[in-house]
Amino acid sequence: MALIELRDIRRVYDLGEVEVHALRTVTLDIERGEYVALIGPSGSGKSTLMNTLGCLDRPTHGSFRLDGEEIVDMSRDERARIRNRQLGFVFQNFNLLNRTSAVENVELPMLYAKGISAGQRRQRAIEVLQQVGLGDRIHHHSSQLSGGQQQRVAIARALVNKPSILMGDEPTGNLDTKTSREVIGLFRQLNEESGLTVILVTHDPAVARNAKRIIVLRDGEVVEDTRDFARALAVLSAESELG
Repeated sequence: MALIELRDIRRVYDLGEVEVHALRTVTLDIERGEYVALIGPSGSGKSTLMNTLGCLDRPTHGSFRLDGEEIVDMSRDERARIRNRQLGFVFQNFNLLNRTSAVENVELPMLYAKGISAGQRRQRAIEVLQQVGLGDRIHHHSSQLSGGQQQRVAIARALVNKPSILMGDEPTGNLDTKTSREVIGLFRQLNEESGLTVILVTHDPAVARNAKRIIVLRDGEVVEDTRDFARALAVLSAESELG
């Protein structure tokens, strides 16, 4: 059984006079321990697919099983519990609390977990900050950290509940080239050394190149699903020309 199983997934947004078909009949599996990049032109459906995989949005039609559990029929609260238990999110804008220290930012997801004392939260937060190379910055606030360090805090926060899947939505979009390489190197390290399943949305070929599997979308459909980066890039280029 795959970690993620999508069958005939569709997502339609009703905007009154018009319906937007953001996803059209997407069927795919993602195995535990894979490193997947979702790429495609603007409006291709990659963010909608990411929101679906992240249990942030519910499909209009189809089946989505995460670790054997059907997500489509779950309530909002049930999906929230799945997110807190199974998923870690990293965003382009870091989404850190500015007046809060690195370690306090990382502790936040554990506030919703039962049976964890304040001391246990602090120790776990320190451990993951050390894991991402910020053991000497735990008491620094966001304004005292570089962009790359802030993204590492965000990654530590995503890891603190020991998720099955690490999801990144343009996680290097606000970083310079050197820092972007460092952050993507960390994603690769987490995938290879910890066996963490990684799923990234990106428009940057340099980021997608690091993935072991690339899914290209256009107009809400998967037009290529490959482990050959050159093939994915050729399809993306052709699709961009069509657009």
